[in-house]
Amino acid sequence: MWVFEQPAYLLLLFLVPALVFFRHFRRNRGGKITIPFEIWNTGGFAPPFLARYVVYVCAIVAYWAGVVLWIFALAGPVSVHRERVYLTPGVNIMFVLDESPTMGAEDVGPINRFESARETIRRFIARRENDPVGIVSFAREAALRAPLTLDYRTVLEALDTIQIMQLGDGTAIGMGIALATLHLDAADGGESVIILLTDGVNNAGEILPETAARVAANLGVRVYTIGIGTEGEVALEFTNPNTGQTYRGRITESFDEPQLRWIAETTGGVYFHAASGGSLDAILHAIDSLETVERRSRVQVHTRPQHRILIILGLCLVFAEFIVRKVALGEIV
Repeated sequence: MWVFEQPAYLLLLFLVPALVFFRHFRRNRGGKITIPFEIWNTGGFAPPFLARYVVYVCAIVAYWAGVVLWIFALAGPVSVHRERVYLTPGVNIMFVLDESPTMGAEDVGPINRFESARETIRRFIARRENDPVGIVSFAREAALRAPLTLDYRTVLEALDTIQIMQLGDGTAIGMGIALATLHLDAADGGESVIILLTDGVNNAGEILPETAARVAANLGVRVYTIGIGTEGEVALEFTNPNTGQTYRGRITESFDEPQLRWIAETTGGVYFHAASGGSLDAILHAIDSLETVERRSRVQVHTRPQHRILIILGLCLVFAEFIVRKVALGEIV
């Protein structure tokens, strides 16, 4: 947004119509001789009257547009950018997302468990303002996909790159929690929270979920656990990103609810069960309401002078009018 530091100079704009009249419409103003194109371009091409008239009008418009820009420049234009600066830290949030093969089960959401979880995380991040967010994913191994940051676009881009079975075919819940806890412990200030989304039972990794939960609790990290999926036999389909092979079948496996509940209770979090995409959204809204902190902020205003660009543009327009008048129209003063 632009504002003017000396808006009184804008009153000069009311003089422009009068100046236009006295320069171009007052009779017997004299002082100028216009050489017709027929004489100036003897033996050459003679533009028709309409073309000359259009060029003449465009030159006049360019000249007075330049004058108007100079008046705007005289009024001291500045661009204003307002930025909200938070004075208190937000909540550090690490998502720990299961990407094991069973997340390809098609009982949650329009596609499968994994896509429902990813879309829900995306919407959750879109509601953040001052909460650093990061992502860890796990299967047989665990990997940091996005470190804690307020650059939500980077986090969303990292989220989009995660695919089922990129890290193998196991379920290393303990490794995922441990890796997220490690990065949260290095965060600067604020509360720290892990949101674990999984549909399986820990069967891989060197760290047990119970061990990782105790470490998180000792460091003051709360873990919210979300068990994804329905009971019974469900269809499954996914493509291995490493081989391009598509797997289809049916599974009856389910997550370890007692273990997820124990992890949440041990760390001061809450356990949730998500049997549909809608319930996933409701769960993350509930977590959002549980993790409320006092947010104090102020608005910082940044200004940048813009008069130089208007002066330069005005000069270009006036100079263009001069060239057209002297060269194209052959006017001699």
